Amino acid sequence: MSNIIEITTLDASEVAVYSRLTEAQLRNKLEPEKGLFIAESPKVIKSALESGCQPISLLTTHKHIDGQARELIARCGNIPIYTGADDLLANLTGYELTRGVLCAMRRPVEKSVSDVVDGARRIVVIDNVVNATNTGAIFRAAAALGIDAVLMTPTCCDPLNRRSVRVSMGTVFQIPWTYIGTTCGDWPQKGMSQLRELGFKTMAMALSDRAIPLDDPRLKLEPKLAIVMGTEGDGLEHSTIDLCDYVVKIPMRNGVDSLNVAAAASVAFWELV
Repeated sequence: MSNIIEITTLDASEVAVYSRLTEAQLRNKLEPEKGLFIAESPKVIKSALESGCQPISLLTTHKHIDGQARELIARCGNIPIYTGADDLLANLTGYELTRGVLCAMRRPVEKSVSDVVDGARRIVVIDNVVNATNTGAIFRAAAALGIDAVLMTPTCCDPLNRRSVRVSMGTVFQIPWTYIGTTCGDWPQKGMSQLRELGFKTMAMALSDRAIPLDDPRLKLEPKLAIVMGTEGDGLEHSTIDLCDYVVKIPMRNGVDSLNVAAAASVAFWELV
């Protein structure tokens, strides 16, 4: 029988990972091998398990033990299954929106850039995108529209942030990703040099007088292309734009000059893949 443990308070030390630890504490950058993340909903947890992520514990309501969580419990082995009343667990932020199942998991070992882009033709570089919803949406679009890999600059939101994982619908576990550099000083010069060494031409999605339209035929002819998307507010830094091989914009109408970064990424992925 599974190791089912009843809890009566969210102050219990056993469930601190769900109720009290911040995203920064979960990530544990000082000791990456101890880093955790939270996956929500059976579908997302299943995707994480299929990608090889290691479960540490599950948290679910009584009714889901023989319902939504039943298959997950069977797959996860003898890990602790914490459970409690609906009204208790509803005090967890967002819990009622997740079909009643949370799973604490070990963070996967971060891969090298060369390993992640090996064999890739189309990749996206997410530069300084700090909103978890946008990060998750870009991952979902990348997986759905055929992008081969995702790279993130050091200042980006963590893709394993709880909200990012949820918005991505688990696609953060389906598409290869890693960080391009570990400190702010690694981007853009060092990162761009690395991409060139790996055979990629780079295109900055940006409003610029020298920008070419997204449907310019030269872009599709590139054998290996990295699509660089900038932050939600100001977009890409001029230093990044200047280092890219192309500057590209989506033709607009009705006086609109730009789209949300996740929407713009989706349009670019569709056109270039």
